[in-house]
Amino acid sequence: MNPQAKLVFTLSLMMGTTITISSNHWLTAWTGLEINTLAILPLISKSHHPRAIEAATKYFLVQATASALVLFSSMTNAWATGQWDITQLTNPPSCLILTSAIAMKLGLVPFHFWFPEVLQGSPLTTGLLLSTFMKLPPIALLFMTSHSLDPMILTAMAILSVALGGWMGLNQTQIRKILAFSSISHLGWMIIIIAYSPKLTLLNFYLYSLMTAAVFLTLNSTKALNLSTLITSWTKAPSLNTMLLLTLLSLAGLPPLTGFLPKWFIIQELTKQDMAMAATIISLLSLLNLFFYLRLAYCATITLPPHTTNQMKQWRTNKPISPLVAILITVSIAMLPISPLILYSV
Repeated sequence: MNPQAKLVFTLSLMMGTTITISSNHWLTAWTGLEINTLAILPLISKSHHPRAIEAATKYFLVQATASALVLFSSMTNAWATGQWDITQLTNPPSCLILTSAIAMKLGLVPFHFWFPEVLQGSPLTTGLLLSTFMKLPPIALLFMTSHSLDPMILTAMAILSVALGGWMGLNQTQIRKILAFSSISHLGWMIIIIAYSPKLTLLNFYLYSLMTAAVFLTLNSTKALNLSTLITSWTKAPSLNTMLLLTLLSLAGLPPLTGFLPKWFIIQELTKQDMAMAATIISLLSLLNLFFYLRLAYCATITLPPHTTNQMKQWRTNKPISPLVAILITVSIAMLPISPLILYSV
């Protein structure tokens, strides 16, 4: 892709996100969402592969439908209350429509069908944007309207997202699809707590973005797209694959690592809200995610699985690894000791 065009699309993404998260009026928020959608489409389809074109088409149709629902929700609320302010969403049908629209934009169950297919058809760098940066405007809208949304609907969608994200990721061999179902599952953790402690949702989103960025950039360095190539990618950068093991375990939420931090806080807050049953269910369902994270971690390490592979072992890459990867991996692993400071700031 032309560097000037890529710069225009990147600046448009940043401008659209900034417009949405800084707006108080529904029309300006909708404008920012539309700018984001139009700017990411060329980045999805830049390889001109039929699968990439299909992914861009699916993404456009879903996002256009969700944006229309956002506009319809805001107009219905303005018709009933005379308010276009985002924080003044008080009409119950408007709240329900907005919940469906944002769930569609994020890829929450039951509107999750498009996300794994779109991520599979996108390059790794664009997949990173779709999994992290593109979810910031919808989550910002959820943050601003969290006091108006129905907690029972959000809890049901969250539990279903964690369950389906773990269940559907079990039989996948494509790494991008596994990370897509991982994203759906992590979104469930973010949504279940947003009605009670929205700042915890933002903390979870920020830490998830850091860990996912580390995984995507590591996979982009080793050019591993499925499990069979991940098995033989340790010859390219053994130390990087070893750190990928720890990053995947952190993404799974194992205790000594950074990923345990938001889950710990969320379970603690759910218990304070007399939702011990929901906390227990969502914790047990996370064991499904742990299985495919462990499978990815096992394939990423030097230990080869006990079966033959048709993939030729690749020699070490001459391309230097970006320092950003090292910084992200370090943050993704070692932030748990400062958890009291983070909890105090939240």
